[in-house]
This record gives sequence, structure tokens and C-alpha cells, in this order.
Amino acid sequence: MLDYVSLEGDLDAEERLIRDTAREFVAEEVGDVGEHWLDGTFPTGVIEEMGELGFFAPNLDGYGLPNVSETAYGLLMQELEACDSGLRSMASVQGALVMYPIHAYGSDEQKDEWLPRLGTGDAVGCFGLTEPEHGSNPSAMETYAERDADGYRLTGSKTWITNAPIADVALVWARDRSAEGDPVRGFLVETDRDGVSTGEITDKLSLRVSVTGEVVLDDAFVPEANVLPGVEGMQGPLSCLTQARYGIAWGAVGAARDCFETAREYATDREQFGKPIAGFQLQQEKLAEMATQITLAQLLAHRLADLKEAGRLRAPQVSMAKRNNVAMAREQSRVAREMLGGNGITADYSPMRHMANMETVYTYEGTHDIHSLILGHDLTGIPAFE
Repeated sequence: MLDYVSLEGDLDAEERLIRDTAREFVAEEVGDVGEHWLDGTFPTGVIEEMGELGFFAPNLDGYGLPNVSETAYGLLMQELEACDSGLRSMASVQGALVMYPIHAYGSDEQKDEWLPRLGTGDAVGCFGLTEPEHGSNPSAMETYAERDADGYRLTGSKTWITNAPIADVALVWARDRSAEGDPVRGFLVETDRDGVSTGEITDKLSLRVSVTGEVVLDDAFVPEANVLPGVEGMQGPLSCLTQARYGIAWGAVGAARDCFETAREYATDREQFGKPIAGFQLQQEKLAEMATQITLAQLLAHRLADLKEAGRLRAPQVSMAKRNNVAMAREQSRVAREMLGGNGITADYSPMRHMANMETVYTYEGTHDIHSLILGHDLTGIPAFE
């Protein structure tokens, strides 16, 4: 696999094991992911196996979680997305967007109830922030909660929610109208409660392996015990997004690397004009540029891991990596598809599937433009959002 500046030579034994385990898992257990993409299905049968292998929030500690390094976690996301963005999205949402906030902000009872089950894949979670009218501006959310006896009544809807149709619990962010200032709070909402529905979004042309849906709340009751006690305000959901975006920055490298490897193998096998097309200067230039851009993205991801491990990682730095690495994967998947010619538009080869998936990854968890504005704010001190 492409590792042009020998970054993986510095991995420790545990990091190598996690990388190799994930690579073996997607090769042997996921099956023909191209068929799943064509059918618009997720291989739900592998969820518990992913849990058994420790793929959900392995960088957290306690509650049976592995507490591996941030590099190991990144490598896991890389290998899952080298298979398909939908597979990485499932694990990323489960770990970074559901388990992380419970771990960071939940009560002891919430942690005891949910972290072991989510960690083993016995339960599936989803993260409810985006709304039909509020995507890039989540602070304008309309979903609200009002006190009722010993709990709350939730009303509103969330959309483009990964895992929603198969989730046992939804972490819903809503404005608490019962408190001064209507602060945003997190609510753990079991999806089998009265007033909760989770419809699936179908006919997607991208991220087709991901199970995506809505969470609709119609005066749904949740007890006080289901409210995350350790956070209030937008810093709650935004801190979760920082964790997930970190994984995306690594995952995009995996998708791009898979495109590169597919294109390189094809170019060395495919003969035209009496020799492999890899022998032509134009094709070599494409491979050279692809390898360079992937290597630069790898360097950025590894540096983020070092900063995160040291507790020095800032959200704008994650924005830079998410923005750069996804844009890189989006472009290089297109180049790889081009090198495969007509064969590249079939599901027999991965680049066009990755290319379509990257259209979603490019705009979810902060669009490319929004991350540009986050960086601009950090660099200038002037917020362009206002």
C-alpha cells in the first residue's frame, strides 16, 4: 500500500495490529461492497463483529473500550473507508458522535447503560443535529424540549442522520425551552419510544452503503435521567463533530489510497499500443501527482494524531485536515476513474464509487466552504458567519 515517506515504519505493534485487523476484516467479512452500493444496502451482519473487534470508539477508555492511540484510531478509519465511506461512517457515528459524548458528558448511569452495549455493537446509535431547514447553521435548530413532570417532551425533526433507521438510541440535540435562554442540550432518546419515528432516506446517488434517515419527534417523552448532564450549549455537539471530523480526515486518505492502488494496478496490466499504459508519460504524471497529494494528506493526518495524543489539537486544525483531505480524495478518485477508461464506470472497480461517496463526505460534517470560513476566522480573527 502507498506509504511513500515510510510513515508506517514508525507505527508500534498495536497500531500495526489494528491496521492489519481492519484490512483483513474488510477483505474477508464485508463481501462485495460494490454490490451493496448498487443495492443501497448496509451489511448489517458485520456490526456485532465490528464491535467484537473493538472498532467502535477504540480510543476511549473504560467500559471495556480498548483505549488505543489516536494514530491507531485514525488507521482504523483509514482502512474502513478504503473499503467504503458508508462503512467508516457507521463506525464513526457510533464512536465519535454517540459514544464520545456519552463518555465525555454523560452520567455514570448513562455510561454504564450505553457504552458497553454500543461498544460491542449490541446496540446502534445515531446523532441528531442536522434539521431540514438548518444544516450549516445548527445553532438555529428548531427542535425543542419542554419539561413535563419528571422528564421532557421533545418535538422536532432531524434529517440526513446516519444509522437512524437501525438505531436503538438517538442522541438528539434540542433547545430546552424550560430553561432561561433556551440552551441546547443533549437527550438520549430510545427509538422505540412513543412519538419517535426513524424513516429511511432512499434513492441516494452517493454514500449508498450508509443507512441514512430521519428522526422525527412528536411530543416524545424522555425522562430526566436521559439528559446529558455534563454539557450545555453548542459546544456539546460541536465538540462531537471535531472528533468525527478527525476520523474523516484519516478516512479520506484510505479512499484515495484505494483509488491510487486500483489505478496503478490497472495501468500496469492494461496494454495499449503495444505496452502497459503505465509506460506512457501522461499516465505516469497522473500517478505521480496522485501519490504526492495522498502523501501530503497522510502527513497532515499523522500530525493531527500527534497533536491529539498530546492534548494540543484545536478544532480549526481538524477543519484544515477535513477540508484538505476530502477535497484531495474527491479529485484523485476522479483521476483514478479517468485512468480506468470505460471500465472505470462499473462497480467492478472502486474509484467511481469512491468518487460518488466523496460528494457526500465533501459536504457533510461541515461543508468544504464552512471549513474554509472556520479557517478564515482562525487566521484573521474575523468571523465571516456574522
